[in-house]
Amino acid sequence: MSFRQLLKKYDTITGMVRDAQKIARRLPLFISRLSSGPGIMQRYLTSHEIKKLQIGSGPNYHEGWLCTDIVPVPPHTVYLDATRRFPFDDATFNFIYSEHMIEHISWNDGLSMLRECRRVMRPGGCIRVATPDLEVLIGLHSGKDAPISERYIKWITDQQLDGIHAYKASFIINNAFYSWGHKFLYDSELLTMAMQEAGFINIRRCSPGQSEHEPLSCLEPYRHDSGNTASEMSAFETMIFEGIRPQ
Repeated sequence: MSFRQLLKKYDTITGMVRDAQKIARRLPLFISRLSSGPGIMQRYLTSHEIKKLQIGSGPNYHEGWLCTDIVPVPPHTVYLDATRRFPFDDATFNFIYSEHMIEHISWNDGLSMLRECRRVMRPGGCIRVATPDLEVLIGLHSGKDAPISERYIKWITDQQLDGIHAYKASFIINNAFYSWGHKFLYDSELLTMAMQEAGFINIRRCSPGQSEHEPLSCLEPYRHDSGNTASEMSAFETMIFEGIRPQ
């Protein structure tokens, strides 16, 4: 084994140990969230006439929503694996919201999630999905939407790309595909197609924070923001679509 191979093997083992340590530190809290989840869900469903489900809420908590996540660390957030059948009856929810989550699962799992959303949604209910816009990201390479694209390239590089000192679109595009656990990025055509295949109608693109449905308004800016610049950059990279379950 060469010295380079040995170093690579060492780095891999070290990374696995660090990941295991992180999981171990969070495990007791994670277990407590799993055990309390069914009770939280039942209390929510019996106490709200208008039922609203958020999928992949992360550290966010929206008042009046049933917030779910694959790692339900915050209080009042319950465990939900969006790639599996949801633990809810048909036609349960009036509104469903998912922000920067669907890109973390595969195309097929994304379709499965959207179909489950349709199943558990009441007729006439509305789903709102926010996710990175692949067309915007690819457009960085051609200089589309300058000068905001230039500001975005600089912002992502400075905030997230350690050791990278050149402001190049190629770095940003690669980062969007492979960082944060992303598995599949959508453009507007693909997201619309996925929502249609799942059975939604009247699909339309929305601006951040704006909706014809009051419960779906003012849900953005996004959870990973830390200021006005971040809000502008998140709005630039993100597309938002809503769709209706047929009556």
